[in-house]
Amino acid sequence: MGRRRKGRDISGWLVVDKPAGMTSTTVVNKVRWALDAKKAGHAGTLDPEATGVLAVALGEATKTVPFITEALKAYTFTVRLGQATNTDDAEGEVIATSDLRPDDEAIKAALGAFVGDIMQVPPQFSAVKVDGERAYKKARDGEEMELAARPLWVEELLLVDRPDEDHVVLEMTCGKGGYVRSIARDLGKALGCYAHVKSLRRIWSGPFQATEGVTLAQIEAMARTPALDAYVQPLEIGLADLPEVRCLAESVAKLRNGNPAAVIATDVEFGEEVWASYEGKAIAVGTYRGGELQPSRVFVA
Repeated sequence: MGRRRKGRDISGWLVVDKPAGMTSTTVVNKVRWALDAKKAGHAGTLDPEATGVLAVALGEATKTVPFITEALKAYTFTVRLGQATNTDDAEGEVIATSDLRPDDEAIKAALGAFVGDIMQVPPQFSAVKVDGERAYKKARDGEEMELAARPLWVEELLLVDRPDEDHVVLEMTCGKGGYVRSIARDLGKALGCYAHVKSLRRIWSGPFQATEGVTLAQIEAMARTPALDAYVQPLEIGLADLPEVRCLAESVAKLRNGNPAAVIATDVEFGEEVWASYEGKAIAVGTYRGGELQPSRVFVA
């Protein structure tokens, strides 16, 4: 018999304002401990030195993680011009330098090539798997890899500040799977001056804002108390991008058992992915088929 995981059956989202110098997994583990939660996960890794929104899903909310992962996200980041590093950020070794410093107009003109549907090569130091092993592990061993380019949707990329000639501050809104370090690296190449990310902050992710994030210090101070529970947001927030349909009372048990059941819907198309609620609580996610929901994920009460 499998070992039972200890902890509370608490469900919902805790938005953490992640500090620099810590992995996303470490933050999730601290949240799980602080809330004495049986189950927790996050919706989108941040690099250890990055800060900002890390949305931690608890209990049944972990079933909504894919919808946050697929949502748009926004970052503000400072780019150091004139230097390329082997990690594409400030943690790495400088491998090339340039005295060229493009002006603001040249930078703005170059940003257009990074908007829309683009192809992006991940950094050598990334979690991409190569022959079953993480790229960063191979890179640490001095191995150079030919990483395949990946598609990325960039909604917007703006120059928002120029503190000095060596640094520019950019803001980017993008879809799933984007590497900000690759944007900085490739922008430096396009400008002919080299570049890397000096600092990075995720300011929002789907429905979650950094301004509503709880700091690690607050989490530790409120650990194992009702005060921290009060910051947990409903799991339904993770379904904000899906249309909502409503269950009939007699449909709740059927859906929770994974069976199709009648729902009430308006402005929903046949075959569309939706979530079903009863008295405001999420019952299931699934496909709408002419008055019925065919569930693909169900939520335990």
